[in-house]
Amino acid sequence: MSSTASRPTTAPPRNAPSGLSPTTRRPPRQVTVAARFRVALRRAAPALLAYAAVRLAGLLVLTVWAHRRHHGVWPLLATKWDADWYLGIADHGYTRLLGAAYDANNLAFFPLYPVLVKAVAAVTPGTRATTGVAIAVVGSFAAAWGIHAVGSHLHGRRVGVLLTVLWAALPVGMVQWMGYTESLFTAFAAWSLYAVLTGRWLWAGPLAALSGLTRPTGIAVAAAVTVTALLSLRRGFSARALAAALTAPAGWLAYVGWVGLRLHRWDGYFAVQRLWHNEWDGGTETLRRLREILGQNSAPELFLVMVTVTLLVSVALYALSLWDRQPLPLLVFTGVLLLIVLGSGGVYFPRARFLLPGFPLLLPVALHLARASPRFRTVALTGAILLSAYCSAYMALVWPSAP
Repeated sequence: MSSTASRPTTAPPRNAPSGLSPTTRRPPRQVTVAARFRVALRRAAPALLAYAAVRLAGLLVLTVWAHRRHHGVWPLLATKWDADWYLGIADHGYTRLLGAAYDANNLAFFPLYPVLVKAVAAVTPGTRATTGVAIAVVGSFAAAWGIHAVGSHLHGRRVGVLLTVLWAALPVGMVQWMGYTESLFTAFAAWSLYAVLTGRWLWAGPLAALSGLTRPTGIAVAAAVTVTALLSLRRGFSARALAAALTAPAGWLAYVGWVGLRLHRWDGYFAVQRLWHNEWDGGTETLRRLREILGQNSAPELFLVMVTVTLLVSVALYALSLWDRQPLPLLVFTGVLLLIVLGSGGVYFPRARFLLPGFPLLLPVALHLARASPRFRTVALTGAILLSAYCSAYMALVWPSAP
């Protein structure tokens, strides 16, 4: 064969990109981004559909139960407890005084979610309550997608789907579709962790910063990004990793600093938390409540038993995560999250909700289910989904306080 046999007989126009004729030429970057998005969405579709099915099952149980109790579902999802606080911030802004009343200062609530509620409601026809729930639902699907991305990246698509279903089927899973911040926060956390795992530092830092503007536990996401980024510098300097390390805690620090300036005291935010009975005590209050519920109270509230079991199982799952040698950013995130939740001297009953964003804790369970027989996997997931539906409805309709 001659050396000219593989040459094109007609050279393409000089202004045509390689591999494209003049009639099919399109901006390569646009094609790549659109194609990658379609591929990613197609890969995540089974997980997102499964997530929707689990949450709709829980909503159905809640609706039937609420109907039998002659109770409306919408107020439970949109305007109760913390949702009412966020709507108040969207309507009237933050207070300027510390005050002395307990459980009354709205500076305890981080700003990104109420700011989004106010901004989106201003350009859409719905009420702010409707907007709040819509943001939570959209955020929950973004979170489910991010959770699937993390699981799939580490262990394959089956584990990614199972991890998403397990997160949807947590006992307090209904909070994901309420006017709360957990879904939005989990979305930022999941995608920030995925960005770290895949070396996308310029995404990891800003996403961690946004999580720090959403919930106090955003500091756990910031710690995961910053620690991993700084340790990566040992292999060689990277301006992007350094930028991520510096950016990650910016959101949390900005809000805490702003509260201090607003109240004219350096510890302003922590003073607000003390008015909400929320101080660090190293776990003393947690141990006291555990002893009370497990060893002293002969008839503890069912919801408090569920919270207690959630805390104990979470600690066991973290030990398994260490044993499995999960990637460092996941271990730092869940470790700091557990440290905050278990070491707080604040109220006990919302702690299962506080741990809801800790999806990496479910990885050992997802891995076990992926290796199990189809029959066992089906029975286990069905049981988890039914238990979640019951616990979520009980939380909303029977438990008299906030979830």
